[in-house]
Amino acid sequence: MIWHLVAAICAALAGAGVALLLRKLTRDRLPKWIIPVLAGVGMLGYTIHYEYTWFETKQARLPEGSLIVSSEEGEMLWRPWTMRYPMPLVYTVLDRAQAQIIDDSRRGRTARFSLYRFEKQHLTSTVESHSYQLLCAERAMFSLNEAGQAKFETMTTLEVESPLYQAICAGTSS
Repeated sequence: MIWHLVAAICAALAGAGVALLLRKLTRDRLPKWIIPVLAGVGMLGYTIHYEYTWFETKQARLPEGSLIVSSEEGEMLWRPWTMRYPMPLVYTVLDRAQAQIIDDSRRGRTARFSLYRFEKQHLTSTVESHSYQLLCAERAMFSLNEAGQAKFETMTTLEVESPLYQAICAGTSS
């Protein structure tokens, strides 16, 4: 977080420097208030850039074997530019390297895996992790408790086209 503050201050100084240069080039014909205005534009520009590149930056840091299975974009009233260009807010990652996939001739393919949900907060991101089990033949997915037992009340049915179903159950009949 400290680096974002440093970057915002540098962007403000750069904007103020451009304003000072423009004032000198116009022989001080531009008003003095242009300096703080361009400093603010620099800070706002950096903030907008960071918010829209957050998803790609975090995606590049994911370990080998990770797959993004869903993402959400959103609008915020206090950020009016998001009404036209929604920004990424949440994404869910499947850790394929740690997934336990079992092919059984009687029950078909079953898998136990963890999904990590990353949410963008103001300048940080929060991470939630949950364990799940997926029965490919039924396309049924349900969460697991701490003891590894199924919580059947959380059962959901996945679509065949969903990235999660394709990553786990590809090549099996449904």
